[in-house]
Amino acid sequence: ILLDVNTKSPVRIISENFLSLQLDPSIIHDGWLDFLRKAASGLLLELPLGGRPAQRLLGYPPPCVFLFSVSSYIVRSDIALDKQKGCKIAQHPDIMLELQREKAAQMHLVLLKEQFSNTYSNLTLTARSLDKLYNFADCSGLHLIFALNALRRNPNNSWNSSNALSLLKYSASKKYNISWELGNEPNNYRTLIGRSVNGSQLGKDYIQLRSLLQLIRTYSRANLYGPNIGRPRKNVITLLEGFMKVAGGTVDAVTWQHYYIDGRVAKVTDFLKTRLLDTLSDQIRKIQKVLNTYTPGKKIWLEGVGATSAGGMNNLSDSYAAGFLWLNTLGLLASQGIDVVVRHSFLDHGHNHLVDQNFNPLPDYWLSLLYKRLIGPKVLAIHVAGLQRKPRPGRVIRDKLRIYAHCTSYHNHNYVRGSITLYIINLHRSRKKIKLAGTLRDKIVHQYLLQPYGKDGLHSKSVQLNGQPLAMVDDGTLPELKPRPLRAGRTLVIPPLTMSFYVVKNVNALACRYR
Repeated sequence: ILLDVNTKSPVRIISENFLSLQLDPSIIHDGWLDFLRKAASGLLLELPLGGRPAQRLLGYPPPCVFLFSVSSYIVRSDIALDKQKGCKIAQHPDIMLELQREKAAQMHLVLLKEQFSNTYSNLTLTARSLDKLYNFADCSGLHLIFALNALRRNPNNSWNSSNALSLLKYSASKKYNISWELGNEPNNYRTLIGRSVNGSQLGKDYIQLRSLLQLIRTYSRANLYGPNIGRPRKNVITLLEGFMKVAGGTVDAVTWQHYYIDGRVAKVTDFLKTRLLDTLSDQIRKIQKVLNTYTPGKKIWLEGVGATSAGGMNNLSDSYAAGFLWLNTLGLLASQGIDVVVRHSFLDHGHNHLVDQNFNPLPDYWLSLLYKRLIGPKVLAIHVAGLQRKPRPGRVIRDKLRIYAHCTSYHNHNYVRGSITLYIINLHRSRKKIKLAGTLRDKIVHQYLLQPYGKDGLHSKSVQLNGQPLAMVDDGTLPELKPRPLRAGRTLVIPPLTMSFYVVKNVNALACRYR
């Protein structure tokens, strides 16, 4: 296969904060929030999702969006939160962490029962919990987006904002820098509260929230995102159209969610199906069509994305195999101009998260880490020769070799500006050879090849980089991610069922010389 890249100009430019994170509100309910700073010190700062500590230590990107989605009540708390001098990390004895895991395991069963019965208990967010949450985000160098509870409704079905106003005033008194959202998957409100909210009413609710923000000096210019709809089926598109007619100009970006398959019935072969990988393209087109009608040019965020819904499945959603969906999602969204993608989730119940309950990185974490280190916001067009095949009658050929190209991250000082990074997914069960052509010909290439580690194969929760297993050095130190240099002009050999990154050095690409 011959591969060339258009180095003259980018086809898309995405946000510096393109890859962002979501936390499940259950971390407040079950106590994990008290332990997350330790995880953040070794993992989140290095992700690198950016921010002041990360920028100071590593020279990586500026603060990224960290999404925390929660529908909750807030109550007053007389317990003052001790201010952490210099964002010091609390040290917890090992026995406390073991007790926390036992507590979390019990809570997981409760949450599963609620999920299958469609009956949910309220989560009360105290002032102390909000302080802890903001402290976690701020000390980790992340920007917090808080989704307010939209389920409190007045008799006329309008949003009851009294509770939200209490939270806004409290946050403003603390001078917390927060962006806002209202609700989560409004297309499912009938299931949750027994009555639906149409797009027009939802738009009025957002206008009401914007008015509240403008009344509070701290948040008069705060960003507002929404409506965070579910998968854009016909009824959901109707809801979005109604929302955009009324409040399209009120939000700074339009948000939606996408989960590929039901985690309760997923199989490892599902993650290898190109038809499944391509479902996202259709969803993007549906969203873009609505926005082009009502608010052309409005930014789009995929605010909740995961391989599987329903909490995922052990040894699948958290395995190497799930990475094919995740990396293809990143490539596809960037190439189609989606500004930000928010991964569900950093840590929560279920099996869709990036780290386990021992705070050990899972395969999608390592993928995300490499992506943040190597991939810049400028997306480049590729030209491939040698993949042409004639489909049989009635059959559509979907490529099992997925190739994406970006300018290499400007924040990675190992590479000079003008370098290009390719990332490649090989779903074939045989190796593929790629010869770089055009401006990429005869350049030195650095290879970052990720493969499953151990006897579990695609089910593995561990990965190896260029043949070396990846694991934390200690609680706060990530291993060095060493590339394998390939001599100039060498053919790239992509092993079967793998994901890889290739930095083509010193291309001096015009599109990549300047920010």
